[in-house]
Amino acid sequence: MELREQSLFFEEELTKYTVPALNDEFLKYSEQIILTLNLQKVTKIDSAGVAFIDEMVTKLKLDPNNSLLMNEMVEIAYSTFTSAEIQSVKAENKLDFFTQIGSSSVNFIKSVRDGIYLIADISYWSFVGIFDKRGQRKGSVIQQALFIGVDALGIIALLSMILGLILALQSAAQLRQFGANIFVADLMAVSMVTEMGPILTAIILAGRSGSSIASEIATMQVTEEIDALKMMAINPIRYVVVPKFHAITICIPLLVTVSTLIGIFGGLIIAVTYLDLSATVFIDRVFEVLTLRDAIIGLGKSYFFAWVIVIIGSYYGFNVKGGSEGVGKVTTQAVVASIFWVIILDAINSLIFYFNV
Repeated sequence: MELREQSLFFEEELTKYTVPALNDEFLKYSEQIILTLNLQKVTKIDSAGVAFIDEMVTKLKLDPNNSLLMNEMVEIAYSTFTSAEIQSVKAENKLDFFTQIGSSSVNFIKSVRDGIYLIADISYWSFVGIFDKRGQRKGSVIQQALFIGVDALGIIALLSMILGLILALQSAAQLRQFGANIFVADLMAVSMVTEMGPILTAIILAGRSGSSIASEIATMQVTEEIDALKMMAINPIRYVVVPKFHAITICIPLLVTVSTLIGIFGGLIIAVTYLDLSATVFIDRVFEVLTLRDAIIGLGKSYFFAWVIVIIGSYYGFNVKGGSEGVGKVTTQAVVASIFWVIILDAINSLIFYFNV
């Protein structure tokens, strides 16, 4: 490096091996007036050399188009690696408050519209699918029933037993103080049939089957299998969703019944071992307290829970964006939304049927 007549001359290599030493030497000249950088005698240059040139141009406040004298080899390397022509990205202007409200409102209306369309499609094709099996895989309903019902039976039975034991034990500790041991049967019968059995089953299915439905459909959407079905004139709703809808409709009353019976059996264990009640007295009291109305309410709302799980899982699956990361996001959203709406529907049901009781 040499300074002559306000020009800084470079010779031989301008690479990552020579740049550190050249930079130290350049600092000696940086306070002087330099108008041009002469690189015509440079024999070798790499990206580190180009970055060094850009740094000198910036510090000396030179115009790259007029202050650089280069040979052909340096010119090609500089035009390839220079960052001088890269334009800085301007940050997007933040939307004002009213624009955000408007955008959120439009997105909400669009989501509601898409949800209504999806509910209509699933309801129509599920009804048609009872009489016309075209557009469905052979044995798909049985396959889904085994996955949704049989495979979930173990975890539902286990949790129902634990819930029944806990609910009866906590109640018994209070009831025995007033000599009201027998009323543990009332509490177990009504709570398990009308509330705990259906909602426990629905929450387990939301986490187990709802996530499976959302992830399966989302994966098919990302991998363009849904588009392939449409290209083959196969309705995706009829092919993918309807078998799941039929399967969960068949399985949900059976699962709720098993959950209810095992939960009551858990209460029976506590009544016999902790409250010194006989099994006969407990069972007679259960049948005396329960009414047909309670059973219909418990099983009836379980259908709505099941349908909501399938619809929400399908909605998020069909509206996935992005790749594998998007599949994970919609799966999580589907489970959270399913559990949320199950609890909301249960609260609405309680207000409708028990508000005046």
